[in-house]
Amino acid sequence: MNSFLSMLGQGRAILFDGAMGTMIYDKGIYINQCFDNLNLTQPRLIEEIHAEYVKAGCDVLETNTFGANRVNLAKYALADKVREINVAGAALARSAGGTGILVAGSMGPLSTNVEPLGAVRCEEAEEAYREQAEALVEGGVDLLILETFDQIDMLEAALDAVLAPKKVPVIAQVSVNEDGRTTYGTSLKQAVQFLNGTGADVIGLNCTVGPGPMLELLKKMTRMTKKPISVQPNAGYPRHVGGRNIYMTTPEYLSEYAVQFLGNGASIIGGCCGTTPKHIRAMKQAIKSRFPEKREIIVEEAAARDTVDAVPLEKKSAMAAKLARGEFVVSVEITPPRGCDAGAVIESSKLLKQNGIDAVNIPDGPRASARLAPMPLAILLEREAGIETVLHYTCRDRNIIGMQSDFLGAYAAGLRNVLIITGDPPKLGDYPDATAVFDLDSIGLVRVVHGLNHGHDIGRHPIGKPTGFLIGVGANPGFEDQEREIDRLFQKKEAGAEFVITQPVFDIRQFETFMKRIDGLGIPVIAGLWPLVSHRNAEFMNNEVPGVIVPPDILERMRRAGTGPEAVREGIDIARELLADMKGMIQGVQISAPFGRVQYALDVLKG
Repeated sequence: MNSFLSMLGQGRAILFDGAMGTMIYDKGIYINQCFDNLNLTQPRLIEEIHAEYVKAGCDVLETNTFGANRVNLAKYALADKVREINVAGAALARSAGGTGILVAGSMGPLSTNVEPLGAVRCEEAEEAYREQAEALVEGGVDLLILETFDQIDMLEAALDAVLAPKKVPVIAQVSVNEDGRTTYGTSLKQAVQFLNGTGADVIGLNCTVGPGPMLELLKKMTRMTKKPISVQPNAGYPRHVGGRNIYMTTPEYLSEYAVQFLGNGASIIGGCCGTTPKHIRAMKQAIKSRFPEKREIIVEEAAARDTVDAVPLEKKSAMAAKLARGEFVVSVEITPPRGCDAGAVIESSKLLKQNGIDAVNIPDGPRASARLAPMPLAILLEREAGIETVLHYTCRDRNIIGMQSDFLGAYAAGLRNVLIITGDPPKLGDYPDATAVFDLDSIGLVRVVHGLNHGHDIGRHPIGKPTGFLIGVGANPGFEDQEREIDRLFQKKEAGAEFVITQPVFDIRQFETFMKRIDGLGIPVIAGLWPLVSHRNAEFMNNEVPGVIVPPDILERMRRAGTGPEAVREGIDIARELLADMKGMIQGVQISAPFGRVQYALDVLKG
């Protein structure tokens, strides 16, 4: 039996060491250096710190590898040193501890968020953690400790990496503030419910708060789990003195709490930021003859990630019902007006309704321009024209708080169909000096809305009745980097997308190739069409709209058509031909209305 699991089974108190970063900093190494790389460049320094903790009386040493994953090390051009740094970290701790001290491989968060809050894919995070864990196990650690995680999606990726296959015991710790929530709003209860459903041997809390708040959090946590619990508080809150962060909690004060931690259900105790060998020595003396009292545990029923019954596809909207039945859907895109008068758009939408169009697509700040906001316009059209809308929503203009609020408000107002896109950067539009937010990209936002459809927000807080959005995403058959475009499209599907609308199609051969490459995507594809109105319009689409290619033969046809009604008729004929060629490959079409003239779109369909 693993020595660590044996210690747990005996019911004895297990004392971990204290902070590594604090000790490194106190010894004159500044934070502009990579602390993990000191395993290679200054191994004697790291071994000396470990030895101080062993002398203080700890049972377990943590390796100096908290940030030694590929993503973090890349900032120091050390991504190729993952194995070397982690193996060395394990060896240094083992050397300092000898045969009587266990070694825990320390693994912390990535330096950037994973989706949906960041650009790193969960699969990439999982691979980075798997690489680090394999190196630590190779180096001889007795267990792995995942610590200081405040984004549950990242912790989930790390756990997936270390639990499949599971080679050593695993501790999983989250970091919450005094009110019991992570930085991203996940509650202690939600975090524990998640951890209860994993294969972690021990779950716990570390960092962020001092011993007093952590004791109160521990008391709540003991009612939520049957798993052994670990706690590793900071030495209080730091004060900035003379250019340094000084932690004010004394060793004696922390030792008093050590006994209380054990008496209130903790099996493992230790220290985080600001704690030193002096703190660990005081804790050891205080608990020397004490064991954690047995506790009666009342486990609150664990909730799965998506426990609320989602609205079935066919019941989300009329458009969703047609897609679910495999029927062909038709929508027309109308750009919002630059002013606040929506009268013309309402009248155009009424005409579309009379002609059997399924929905009106409303772009969100196309070409990074300021226009009437699409959400109130969509509400007006559904109310005044009686036609469903597809609300485009970009990630450019709002942070994650505003985005979630917008979607909750949209659903409450009766909107059901959404198209989630990343959005054009401001430099492409009328206000190049405007700032962009981009807290999320389209993949991340799809995950957020998928969560709302399953009854929880991005922090996994329950929202009561789930939303029932039909989630659409964009795709660009003409994007230069097709590998990336197709990979992202499949990621969008995995995140929760239910249909796709493409950029305007002019090159049928290019579109056929694209459709063959996404065979197996498994969600309906709605092709974009743009009836050209002039040669100049064709040249603009070809040269100014990223990823849109107008083939030379179509450019020549529009050039020969001249200007005026003849050019409009030629553009409509081209769109009709493209629709006829594509119809067997798609489940719908979105036709743009150049200059807001919806009759052009209707004329394409009449053909």
